[in-house]
Amino acid sequence: MLVDLVPVAALLALLATAYLHPRPLVEAAVAVVAGTAVLATGTLGTADLQRERDHLVPVVLFLVAVLVVAECCRAAGLFTAIGSRLAASGSPQRIFALTFVVAAAVTVVLSLDATVVLLTPVAIAAAAGAGLSARPLQLVCVRLANIASLLLPVSNLTNLLAVPDLDLSFGRFALLMAPVWVLALVVEYAVQRLWFRAELSAPATPAAAPPLPLPVVPVLVVAAMLAGFAASSVLDPAWSAGAAALVLAVRALLRGELTVTPLVRSAHLPFALFVLSLGLVVAALGEGPLGDRIADLVPDGGGLPALLAVALIGAVLANLVNNLPATLLLVPLVAPLGAVPVLATLIGVNLGSSMTWSGSLANLLWRRTVQHSGGTVSTRDFHLVGLLATPLAVVGGVLVLHGWSGWV
Repeated sequence: MLVDLVPVAALLALLATAYLHPRPLVEAAVAVVAGTAVLATGTLGTADLQRERDHLVPVVLFLVAVLVVAECCRAAGLFTAIGSRLAASGSPQRIFALTFVVAAAVTVVLSLDATVVLLTPVAIAAAAGAGLSARPLQLVCVRLANIASLLLPVSNLTNLLAVPDLDLSFGRFALLMAPVWVLALVVEYAVQRLWFRAELSAPATPAAAPPLPLPVVPVLVVAAMLAGFAASSVLDPAWSAGAAALVLAVRALLRGELTVTPLVRSAHLPFALFVLSLGLVVAALGEGPLGDRIADLVPDGGGLPALLAVALIGAVLANLVNNLPATLLLVPLVAPLGAVPVLATLIGVNLGSSMTWSGSLANLLWRRTVQHSGGTVSTRDFHLVGLLATPLAVVGGVLVLHGWSGWV
């Protein structure tokens, strides 16, 4: 029926927009048209719209706030200071290891967008300053953006979108995901060290300039924000992120580090509108034949075969239609099976999304950032490292989750 084709066409338009990454006004216009077209079909009733509002608005508010926090940290010199320390840290292996640690930390605390947009240029500059190939350091940023985002509910939009279907506190979520996160990082580090062994064996030229000091206030505010996430309800992290954004924004304006226009631009409001529209489109898809077909694939029960199955479905969907729509489609269907199957789904959509360009918006943002920062995107590195590391991490992560969830 025509009414079932409208959400499909709307999703394809949104995914094409994400892939092409046009000007913000174009992105916003496509989002408005796609969302309006879906609403006009009448597929979503009043109750559906209220549910999506309650689900999506807190997530979008958090996204806006944390992007402002990340931009204020950049303007205060946090990422530049990190880059100066990376360039001066010594051997290629040490520079790579520190970049790996920093990328994981930035992703966990400031979300994966900060890693791909703000840390990637720093990594490329650090490689140039040390006389190294940028290939290993820049790939670390996109790989860790997807992988390290497993740990906390606030590290990835996919996690936040799944939280309403989870009866887990912030701490419980982190506790269950911690060993999975560690395993995924170990697998990734080993694969990348092997893949880039030639580049990491080359001699480095330590930067002549001394490392820059870290800005104290932004670091303290971000630490307080993270503490606020842990202390408050996991369902509403926007309060802590909003408070941190307000403090850092006022500081940046008073110190002249940012003016009003770039500060407003850093909120990426067209992208927020894009996420809202995507949520409506996927909700409508879930009410149609596509939702029924995916529901037929979801297994019964929460045993190991079921966990592996939902993780695999999540990984395949993420690489076909991007991990945000995959999460919105799959998590409500898996939620009746319990919290652990939902976490297994997140393993699939987060780790699995790193195998194709379309797997996550972070992949597309990273590719664009590398090109704008003077780096060279290696499609070969991106896909082959993904094919080597991702299946091991997904399967191993599900096995660890299954065993660990029975103990804690």
